[in-house]
Amino acid sequence: MNLFDSIVDENNKNSQREFQPLAERMRPRNLDEFIGQQNVIKGSLRRMIEAGNMPSMIFYGLPGTGKTTLAKIIANTTKSHFKSLNAALSGIADIRNIIKEAENQRKFYQKQTILFIDEIHRFNKSQQDVLLPYVEDGRLILIGATTENPFFEVNPALLSRVKIVKLNRLTNADIVHIIEKAIKDEERGFGKNNLKVEDKVIDIIADFANGDARTALNILEQAALNNDKITVDVLSEILGSRAQHYDKNGNNHFDVISAFIKSMRGSDPDAAIFYLAKMLVGGEDINYIARRIVICAAEDVGNADPMALILANAAAQAAQFVGLPEARIPLAQAVIYIAGCKKSNAAYLAIDAAIEDVKSKDCGEVPIHLRDTSYKGAKYFHNGEGYMYPHDYENHFVEQQYLPDKMIKAHYYEPVNVDKEAHINEYLKACWPKRFS
Repeated sequence: MNLFDSIVDENNKNSQREFQPLAERMRPRNLDEFIGQQNVIKGSLRRMIEAGNMPSMIFYGLPGTGKTTLAKIIANTTKSHFKSLNAALSGIADIRNIIKEAENQRKFYQKQTILFIDEIHRFNKSQQDVLLPYVEDGRLILIGATTENPFFEVNPALLSRVKIVKLNRLTNADIVHIIEKAIKDEERGFGKNNLKVEDKVIDIIADFANGDARTALNILEQAALNNDKITVDVLSEILGSRAQHYDKNGNNHFDVISAFIKSMRGSDPDAAIFYLAKMLVGGEDINYIARRIVICAAEDVGNADPMALILANAAAQAAQFVGLPEARIPLAQAVIYIAGCKKSNAAYLAIDAAIEDVKSKDCGEVPIHLRDTSYKGAKYFHNGEGYMYPHDYENHFVEQQYLPDKMIKAHYYEPVNVDKEAHINEYLKACWPKRFS
């Protein structure tokens, strides 16, 4: 390559970068530039990357948390040959072509190949099975990315050959850091443009992005278009009235969701509906709202009215199925029902107390008469001996020990004597009069 070719090549790179979206230009190039996921990149994973001793992995996390970026950083750091596929657009033929290419890279250049498969959960069983022998013998280092739980969506055979790495939702502080970096960066961001951005604007974008770095940078780029100063008014033109609802100096995201839950817990349907409306108008993710409703139904209503959890879960599914604006109706129905229910947090207190015991105490072993009898050798260990089948007895109940010996005095559940839970309380008193009095 001569000097002229070098100049042309560099100009082409600069030209391509100029037309790339801000989110692509600001993509971290190494681990030191990577923001967030410190629990992942500061531990054993970083040591493996820097040593070039990479296992196959699946990155599991929400959009914009860094799955693709981290895969590219790994390829660059380990000097590996990098290939990528989108599972929604690729098939077995594409996989076989990459496998052939990987074998050539290994044979002629002594390079390992990293195959990055985005949306790996979209591959069917046959497509996933094609990868197995090559992942197992190391001819391919597989890095999959998915927003779905891999334990439900990926074949067990493939799961057993990879390391699952959970990427958490980025914090607001992470997003603020990413935005500020893009504003100041002279090479890839707006540093040379002398762009002025109000502090309040950065907070609003960080709230609105909801942990998605790509969304935050896309909003910043839109706002910077034809503006040398980004104000709340400029941002409102892009986000509409939603921008004002995510003002950290006003009623911010966390204050509103807190008031929403406390209003349902406090049996005030008008206040709960008001805060629901505030979140909907503010552009809050309906799945996030639905999750909070489901949690409230279990935590604050519990067995005082088990229908609350059923309705909350149905509302969550309906909201996802129909989408906005219709989703507002099933969500409102569940909110009003929960607010109007008698309350019990007995189940919530019971499970937390039991978890604390399990974490902090030597709880002993499962009693022999309760142990599994189905596996080979169970009879030799006397598993199941002495177990009394409740349905063989009057009222389908017989008193016997269920807790381990070391936990025999443990008592977690204190039913509240209201509504449906009152019936549970009466039944348990009849079964265990010494424990439920």
